[in-house]
Amino acid sequence: MKLGVPSAEIFVPDGKPVDEALARTTHMAIAAHQDDIEIMAYHGVLQGFGKDDKWFSGVIVTNGSGSPRDDIYANYSDDEMQKVRKFEQKKAAYVGEYGAQGLLDYTSSAVKDAANPDVVNDIKNLLLASKPDVVYTHNLADKHDTHVSVALRVIAAIRQLPADARPKQALGCEVWRDLDWMKDDDKVAMDVAAHENLAMALLGVFDSQICGGKRYDLAIQGRRRAHATFFASHGVDDTSAQNYAMDLTPLIKDDKLDVEEYVNDYILRFSDEVATRISKFK
Repeated sequence: MKLGVPSAEIFVPDGKPVDEALARTTHMAIAAHQDDIEIMAYHGVLQGFGKDDKWFSGVIVTNGSGSPRDDIYANYSDDEMQKVRKFEQKKAAYVGEYGAQGLLDYTSSAVKDAANPDVVNDIKNLLLASKPDVVYTHNLADKHDTHVSVALRVIAAIRQLPADARPKQALGCEVWRDLDWMKDDDKVAMDVAAHENLAMALLGVFDSQICGGKRYDLAIQGRRRAHATFFASHGVDDTSAQNYAMDLTPLIKDDKLDVEEYVNDYILRFSDEVATRISKFK
């Protein structure tokens, strides 16, 4: 498969040919940065882990430059950090038994440029080759510019696919803003309690980020546990770890839906719920 950036690659942990590895994919995460998949799409990893009839594949869109760095990485150049982060993502793909791991190697500025067709074309071609049932990407209320840009490129790519080649479901997941603020009946709640050792191992391979001063490994476990406990105020916990997603499926089924209006409707429903509760008891 020809990708837009010469340094881009598709890593297959079990050594299968790339086309065969992609074709078996049932669940795919398309994320901005190395370690975003393991933070936001662990639910997808679990769908394929240890199974022969389901496979999870990941796609990282950016090259990982510009990340904070400390400890042994404090004096690493951007080029050196890119190599480290790519190697760490490959480690995660091996540990998580991913079917394939795409590394598209774009700069953040290229991803944020809506006029650049290459990012959308790469995502579209990967989707055509894999035809996953479920796609995980960033939620559209995320506060990271590159994350939102990736989500928009994913939606644009899917909208270029014929109807019979589109995923059945698209989910916008949590990284740099969780989705606890959404109304409960708007949330897609994903049980991620299984194989906690695997969850920790996947996050732990990203040593450059953890040593860089960001304890993602601890923070994500805390978020998942908090979501599970605080989801229902009048019932016992159904799981010990839970992630939320924003359902983006309507946006990939109806090309006429406006993305901004779609997200704003979630915010308005939350606002109405808060106002109604206060009005009821004041």
